[in-house]
Amino acid sequence: MKPRIPLIRRALSLWLLAAWLPAGSVMGLAIGEPLTFTREAHQRQYDILVRELRCTVCQSEAIHESNAELAADMRRRVYEMTLAGHDAGAIIEFMVQRYGDYVRYRPPLQANTWLLWASPFLLALFGALAWWRSVAVRRRMPPAPVFTGQERALLERLRRESGGGRLP
Repeated sequence: MKPRIPLIRRALSLWLLAAWLPAGSVMGLAIGEPLTFTREAHQRQYDILVRELRCTVCQSEAIHESNAELAADMRRRVYEMTLAGHDAGAIIEFMVQRYGDYVRYRPPLQANTWLLWASPFLLALFGALAWWRSVAVRRRMPPAPVFTGQERALLERLRRESGGGRLP
């Protein structure tokens, strides 16, 4: 009798294919219909903007990647405004007025965002200070003691008497 393992593997792989195939088509439909542009400049502007604007629902994805309803609405709005002839600055300004500064992946340097912009430099400064302090502390430490053979024998005897074991 032939082993049935190849038949089981084939059935399992077909089952997995049948289970995952609809998921791929659903993900393809989630973004929406293909968009048509009359000018190449509009296409470029749209592509740049949907990658620079953040989905406020997902918070970690651009509206280009997000499947949220709000992201679809934001993409539609960017498309309509682009076709209407608005420049990128006007579209971003509209989105900021509607959703706040968080919608931008690159927020402007303002009074309320200075800490965000300065944080990488502050972290690097604190890291350098911590490293310098640890090096300075190590330099001030006395060197490790060097024991003579007689001192090691005495320490060994004291440890045995107290039940501490051997020296390393």
